[in-house]
Amino acid sequence: MSRFTPDVVRLHRKSILVLSGASLLSATGFLWPFFYSSANVPQTQLIFWSAIALAVLLVIVEVSNSRLDAKSIALLGILSAIIAALRPLGAGAVGIEPMWFILILSARVFGASFGFLLGIISMFASALLTGGMGPWLGYQIFAAAWIGMMAGSLPKKLGGRAEIILLATFGAFASMLFGTLMDLQFWPWTLGTGTQLSYIPGGPITENIYRFFSFHFLTAMAWDIPRAIFTSTLILITGRSILSALNRTHTRAAFIAPITFTESKFGN
Repeated sequence: MSRFTPDVVRLHRKSILVLSGASLLSATGFLWPFFYSSANVPQTQLIFWSAIALAVLLVIVEVSNSRLDAKSIALLGILSAIIAALRPLGAGAVGIEPMWFILILSARVFGASFGFLLGIISMFASALLTGGMGPWLGYQIFAAAWIGMMAGSLPKKLGGRAEIILLATFGAFASMLFGTLMDLQFWPWTLGTGTQLSYIPGGPITENIYRFFSFHFLTAMAWDIPRAIFTSTLILITGRSILSALNRTHTRAAFIAPITFTESKFGN
């Protein structure tokens, strides 16, 4: 039987609008090759890296103004540290990244907003831990944030084996999605201009889409498919026990307990 647990992080309507706007802004960083008709690739690269940086800044400012209690912040820190520590374990292995199953299962229990924040913080912490700071980080941050948000938004009216199968299926989808987004961010300048798969600056949208997906499917066989199989397998094997542990944590911690401030007898 599925447990219905409230989201740990509750954002105001204004916060949701800002986060949605930041996500849309960051999405331009992935999709610009299909819509921005300029032959100046370095210029477009700078423009949309700036868009990603602004989107991240908007998220940080808005989250800092949200009502997060100490337990929520502590849990975000602990899970982010776990994910950041797990990610390097797959370094050098083709598509083997053990971080995703923890992100997906945590977002499943603690909600979409929590998953969004966990994706951002854990990916940033991982970059600090491994020295992976670079122009690709903004893309990785939002890709992880979107995956966390989608995992937390999956239907709640499922439990038992059906829930695990749903999460394993989503794990495969999320692994493929992450690979697609990462290919989008470096495809325009990774092949140069002399191949049949190269990005054509200012070229027809249909031609660039065809070239991108041809390039993507050639790389997916080596990276995305192993990542999808690995993530789904981890969820199938460990999902039930980890979900139970996270549900107990959610119940016992009583997140976002209401706090009432009353006026003292001195009127302060």
